[in-house]
Amino acid sequence: MLDIENFDRITQNPAITGGKPCIRGMRVTVGMIVGQIGEGVSIEELLSDYPYLENEDIMQALRYAKNQV
Repeated sequence: MLDIENFDRITQNPAITGGKPCIRGMRVTVGMIVGQIGEGVSIEELLSDYPYLENEDIMQALRYAKNQV
């Protein structure tokens, strides 16, 4: 069972990306991060491409996705 309290950086709001899980209310979805990692993009590259993201944002997105399976 998913304990959302462990994911303080993951937000869901129907007004933002149709309610898909996002990082801190931004239009950066968990799915986008997981997809990029799956395509071989490194965490360092993501942080460089999206300078407003923090390492913990990416880590929580990956943990969140893992708990959804």
